[in-house]
Amino acid sequence: QVQLVESGGGSVQAGGSLRLSCAASGYIYCMGWFRQVPGKGREGVAWIGPGGTSTDYADSVKGRFTISQDNAKNTLYLQMNSLKPEDTAMYYCAAGPWRSLLGTCDYKYWGQGTQVTVSS
Repeated sequence: QVQLVESGGGSVQAGGSLRLSCAASGYIYCMGWFRQVPGKGREGVAWIGPGGTSTDYADSVKGRFTISQDNAKNTLYLQMNSLKPEDTAMYYCAAGPWRSLLGTCDYKYWGQGTQVTVSS
């Protein structure tokens, strides 16, 4: 069983930066960050493939957010710059096995979330 623990959320003013961390227990093949606002569905933010060889981002965060991982520490990061009020949400780390035939990640494991609040 994989456990994911997020940290690094907080409150910042628009234009500010935060770095989220997700510490994982166990081997992880692929990971991603998602966010959710109350009353809305969960939105994918950024993804990283097996071994960190590929990354992808939602259009809304491209150029502002950077996903990365430290394999030695088994930790996933999300550097968030130029934050906007619309980035306010609960951010979740997710991980799972890589489905090579489909080229997608099976996000079976989820963290408890960390709140990010951006004020204007």
